[in-house]
Amino acid sequence: MSATKIEWTDKTWNPVTGCTKISTGCAHCYAETMTNRLHAMSVAKYENGFRPTVHESTLDEPLNWIKPHTIFVCSMADLFHEDVSFSFLDKVMDTILKTQQHRYQILTKRAARMTEYFAHNAIPDNVWLGVTVEARSEIGRIDFLRGVEASIRFLSCEPLVEDLGMIDLSGIDWVIVGGESGHKARPMKPEWVRSVLRQAQEQDVAFFFKQWGTWGSDGVKRNKKANGKTLDGKVIQMMPCV
Repeated sequence: MSATKIEWTDKTWNPVTGCTKISTGCAHCYAETMTNRLHAMSVAKYENGFRPTVHESTLDEPLNWIKPHTIFVCSMADLFHEDVSFSFLDKVMDTILKTQQHRYQILTKRAARMTEYFAHNAIPDNVWLGVTVEARSEIGRIDFLRGVEASIRFLSCEPLVEDLGMIDLSGIDWVIVGGESGHKARPMKPEWVRSVLRQAQEQDVAFFFKQWGTWGSDGVKRNKKANGKTLDGKVIQMMPCV
């Protein structure tokens, strides 16, 4: 487990590393870039590169943290990847159940497999479940998310690569929006973000704007820190009501 700069969480825990690309949001995967860097540095955990790998030795890490934390599970992978067995998922959930002081955020692009697993397994009360919706073609993931009884259901529209159009946010508690980073990043237009914000406000859903990324709101490519995280002059970083 490690500290993180991701603003909507405070720790990451990676019992799985590595993934394979399944949709447009994966094109310039930050986790793949970071994994390749760690692999080149001969970090043992990343000896398999970006090939999906489970790490039994990390399962007990959260048990060592007594102070409550908000923990993003698998920032370097997709927990519901097809190469991760349901028996290993059982072990991950067992750790989560043993550490009720923590709040766990699980985000996936594999919404169908997530619902398949939870059709036969209870979702711990301290788990927030989310799906990535970066493009109109992936809006169907929201219906899978609505079908599970998580304490908090959330969407990550990051990287937002196009206007999502109309979105049914019924049953959703939180929406995160962010632009893409890296030298191959795709621009995110302000009107796309405003559309999601407006719909979140209309449907009483908490809205969290993370960042512009490599392209600013003015359409200029620069350092993501310089582009900042304000939308029309405001920082909007709401958290869902727990």
